[in-house]
Amino acid sequence: MIIKHADKIASPEVLQEAFEKRGYICSDPIATAVYLACHLQKPILVEGPPGVGKTELAKVTAEYLAAPLIRMQCYEGLDEAKALYEWKYGKQLLYTQVLKDQLGDVMRGARGLDESVERLHSFGDIFYSEQFLETRPLLQALREPDGAVLLIDEIDKSDQEFEAFLLELLSDYQVSIPEIGTVKAKSKPIVFLTSNNTRELGDALKRRCLHLHIPFPETALENQIIASQVPDMDSSLRDQLVAFVHELRQMALKKVPAISESIDWARALLLLNVDSLDEKWVRDTLSLLLKYQDDIEIVEPELRKIMGQISPK
Repeated sequence: MIIKHADKIASPEVLQEAFEKRGYICSDPIATAVYLACHLQKPILVEGPPGVGKTELAKVTAEYLAAPLIRMQCYEGLDEAKALYEWKYGKQLLYTQVLKDQLGDVMRGARGLDESVERLHSFGDIFYSEQFLETRPLLQALREPDGAVLLIDEIDKSDQEFEAFLLELLSDYQVSIPEIGTVKAKSKPIVFLTSNNTRELGDALKRRCLHLHIPFPETALENQIIASQVPDMDSSLRDQLVAFVHELRQMALKKVPAISESIDWARALLLLNVDSLDEKWVRDTLSLLLKYQDDIEIVEPELRKIMGQISPK
């Protein structure tokens, strides 16, 4: 896959420009990390607070490379049956019935136990074979002939046992299926793992990955992101919006607004034909930025002060 797309990932600058055309404004460290992950053929662990564009980074990479995006959402209790493969039990039961119906014909005329066993072997052992295998995201990614982008989303929500299970895939791009053997990647996928840091990941997993941390963006970068996503918004209103959001991020809130909330708020203000932020409009739309009532109750008494800080001098 890397050779096929070598021209598309010729440099971090090429990636950065291509992502920007697709509405994903990324910093130099992000573009460099993706460039290195592609060329070194190593998974990339993307950490950071929710809503800063970790999942979207994998999506835009797949879109740009015209590669299938295979996404696996992690959760507590996730196991290999949901992530790697499971058997088609219904078909296996049908096969068992067919075998039972034909067993008499197979054994007819057999002399002794040895000959009976030999005839059973000649019948064909396909009960645990490719015909009865139901592939899941990890196995699908390994089997894509031209490669894929594999997104293992919110790995920190899975159990430590599942994290350990991933180590073989992350280091060798292969998995072991007891009944079949080792399955190696036909073309190594580009692997993104995302984490919101709800728990500490193990050293073994981190050693196998390149690391990228995406923080909340600086004012200029966030302004550029919103301009890309909401191009019809007036620049002065956009400046006010970004300044207001950055003020909220300095407060002790349960959940500070992320980039995704900033974009939603910008689209809402545009829809409401807001020309300039004032205390009324902010109060009426504050629930788009803040997801907890406790946070809203903390911010509302401070609105006049915040509005004074972000007003044009």
